[in-house]
Amino acid sequence: MGARWYNTVWRWHFYAGLLCMPFILWLATTGTLYLWKPQIEALIERPYDGLAADGPRASAAAQVAAAVAAVPGSTLRRFQLPEDASQSTRITVTSAGVDRRVYVDPYRLRVLHIEREDSRLMRTVFLLHGTLLAGAPGSYLVEIAACWAVVMLLTGLFLWWPRGGAGLAGTLYPRRRRGKRVFWRDLHAVSGIWVAAAALVLISTGLPWAKFWGSYFLEVRKVTGTLDGPPDWTIGGKKVVLDEHAGHGGMASMPPPVPSGPAIDRVVARTYPLGLAAPVMILPPAAPGAPWSVLAQPANRPLAASLTIDGDSGAVTSRRDFAQRHWVDRVVGYGIALHEGALFGLVNQLLGTLTALLLATLSVSGAVMWWRRRPSGVLGAPPARSAPRAGALLLGTIATLAVAMPLFGLTLILALLVEGFVLRGWPAARKWLGLSSIAA
Repeated sequence: MGARWYNTVWRWHFYAGLLCMPFILWLATTGTLYLWKPQIEALIERPYDGLAADGPRASAAAQVAAAVAAVPGSTLRRFQLPEDASQSTRITVTSAGVDRRVYVDPYRLRVLHIEREDSRLMRTVFLLHGTLLAGAPGSYLVEIAACWAVVMLLTGLFLWWPRGGAGLAGTLYPRRRRGKRVFWRDLHAVSGIWVAAAALVLISTGLPWAKFWGSYFLEVRKVTGTLDGPPDWTIGGKKVVLDEHAGHGGMASMPPPVPSGPAIDRVVARTYPLGLAAPVMILPPAAPGAPWSVLAQPANRPLAASLTIDGDSGAVTSRRDFAQRHWVDRVVGYGIALHEGALFGLVNQLLGTLTALLLATLSVSGAVMWWRRRPSGVLGAPPARSAPRAGALLLGTIATLAVAMPLFGLTLILALLVEGFVLRGWPAARKWLGLSSIAA
C-alpha cells in the first residue's frame, strides 16, 4: 500500500484518537480503581470487622430484626453470609425504594454502621466507569468512545507496522537519544503495540455492560435462540429482568420482598455446609410460599451458583452452577471476570493495572505529539490528500465493525452526513478541521 493509503489511515487514526483520548484516560483511571475493589472495600469495611467471637452467634432472624429496626419501615432485601467468625453481617434492607446496607455485630446484635447501597464508594466508581454517572446517555458516550478506540488501535497497528527495514528501536522500545519529537513518537507507537491486544480484549469484555451494545446483544441472542434466562451482569448500570409474558427484555428493579420470619434460619443453616464461593447472598421470596434464593456472587464468575431453598423444610429445590449456563453466558462470564481482574487473582489485577497504565501513556503521548505539531489556528489533522479507491477489503472491514459495534456504524454515518451536507458550504470549518483536500 502506498502513500495515499498511509495518509488516509493516519487521518482515521488522528480523528479516532482525538475523540477517544479523554475517555481512555478516564476509563483507565476509574477502571484501575475498580480492579482493586476487594482490597479497597476490605480497607473501608475494616472498622466493622475483626469482631471478638466471645459468645454464641445470634440467629439470622434476630440479626435481621436488628437491621430492620435500625431503619424504620424497612424490610429485608438480602442477607450476606459472613465469611469468617470475626466478620460483621451485611444485611441490606429496603425502605421507600432505597436500599441500605446495615452492618450488624452477630454476637451482640449491635448495629455498627448504615449506608445507602447506591452511595457506596465502589458502586460510585462502577457507575463513573460505565455511565459517567449520567445514566443511559453516559453509557452511550462511553460505548461510542470504546468503538472508536477499536478503530484507533487497528489503524495504529497499520501505522506502526515496520517498513523499510526498521529495526527494533522505535518499534518495540523507544529511542531516547534522537530528540523529543522522535522520543514521543516512539513512546506512542511502542505503548500502542504492547497494549493493543490487551486493550482490544478489555473493550470486547466491557461491551456487554454497555446500554446500547448490551441490549443489542440480548436481541441477537433472542433471534438466534441462545438466550437462556436474564444475564447476571448489569446493562447500562441496571440489572436486567426479562418480561416472561411479553417475551422481551427490560430493565426493572427487584420485586418487593416479603417479611423473612424464622424461615431464614433454616435457609442459612442449609446454605453454610454447601461451601459456596463468597459473597453468598440470601434473598427472601417475592411472595408467600415461594422458595428463598441463594446466590453465590464471587467476582470470579466461573465460581458463581444460584439455588432456591424451601423456607419451611430447608430443602434445596433447585441449583444451577456456572457450568450449567449456556456457553454464551460462560464466555461472557469469563470475560467479565478477566475485565474485573478476578479471573486469576493478583496477577490478573496487576496485568489489568499495567494495561491501564499503557493506555494512559498511549493517550498522553498522542496528546503531546498533537499539541507539539499542530499549526496555529487549526485542529492540526494530517493533510487531506486524494483518498485511495475503497476496495472490497476496506468496505468489508468497515461493514464487519459496524455490525459488531452498531454505534460505530451509526456515528460513522453521522460523521459522513455532517461532512457531506453541513460542512460542505462552511469553508472555514472545513479548513479548521483539516477536511479540505490538497493535491497528492
